[in-house]
Amino acid sequence: MPITKDAALAALATVIAPDLQRPITDLGRVRELSVEAEAVSLTVELTSYFKQRLAADIEAALKGAGAKGVRIAWDVGIPTRTILQDDPSPGVRNIILVMSGKGGVGKSTVAANLTLALSREGAKVGLLDADMYGPSVPTMLGVMGRPTSSDGQKFLPLERFGVKLMSIGFLLEDPRSAVVWRGPMLQNALIQFMRDVEWGELDYLVLDLPPGTGDIALTISQKMRTTGAIVVTTPQEVALQDVYKSVSMAQKVGIALLGVVENESYFVCDGCSKRHELFGAGGGQKIAEFAEAPLLGQIPMDPAIREWGDAGTPVVQAAPSSPIARAFVDVAERLAGQVSAHNLASGGGLRIDRSGGTNKHLPIMR
Repeated sequence: MPITKDAALAALATVIAPDLQRPITDLGRVRELSVEAEAVSLTVELTSYFKQRLAADIEAALKGAGAKGVRIAWDVGIPTRTILQDDPSPGVRNIILVMSGKGGVGKSTVAANLTLALSREGAKVGLLDADMYGPSVPTMLGVMGRPTSSDGQKFLPLERFGVKLMSIGFLLEDPRSAVVWRGPMLQNALIQFMRDVEWGELDYLVLDLPPGTGDIALTISQKMRTTGAIVVTTPQEVALQDVYKSVSMAQKVGIALLGVVENESYFVCDGCSKRHELFGAGGGQKIAEFAEAPLLGQIPMDPAIREWGDAGTPVVQAAPSSPIARAFVDVAERLAGQVSAHNLASGGGLRIDRSGGTNKHLPIMR
């Protein structure tokens, strides 16, 4: 039998929104539904730019109900953090911290690749290198140069691959020179990077934090309202003991934990195609349970990550169809869903990006 509008709605009621894990019909995200000549047309509201999986689920449900064709238009609404009147970056809708109590777990690699994964889906994204002592963004993104100012008041961030970038490394005469600052200088530099850099309108600003639980993390918790943090760890116990402390710090100062990423999770041998867990197993899940947050993904060890990072083009940008890039994209998609769910639960506003090329900004909750 030809599909009817009622049958189409019934089929769509089986499609689950990835952010809130409820049917898209229950959430009111299906609009302008019509059936003509056994083809279904509809508009679907999204809370992130990741739409391929949801599109596949919608098409499968409707074709299973008898549709011969499916046409989907999208409205993308990015839920925002609560933005206070004195916020240093009011145009930034979401501030996402990438943190770990342990150094050497690949935090900057994760931050850079997640940033590019979000950007490649269509989001407006910036990356702030908040590790003042060990800035990695200039090398990993292949950017050198000094920020300029068009008005003498604010710096213009550098850009690469469509992402806005800022790092203390851009301000050093010699990239090998050490930054020898006390805590107050670090705090002031971070606030200046947030307040005096012209970030413009961003969907996400990713902050690559230094390891540990010191001045930078405390300044962020006191001076700005973030969306939340993701915690990066490796599986071995010696890393977990420091990462637990980072989670505890975030909980004490009120930073929401959006999820955990287990980096260097395993290695697949070229010769035997066997999965080798060189640093043990289950560490990321332990941290996730302690943090009461989801495990967003496990990133395998792959020489391409190091090779492309050293070359200044993270693997998500250099080889987007590779399995290792897909692992980062999957984490970015889950992260975007967590951001949306967190903001919707806390009453944040929406930014609507309509497919016709016009943008409508709904009021931001203050």
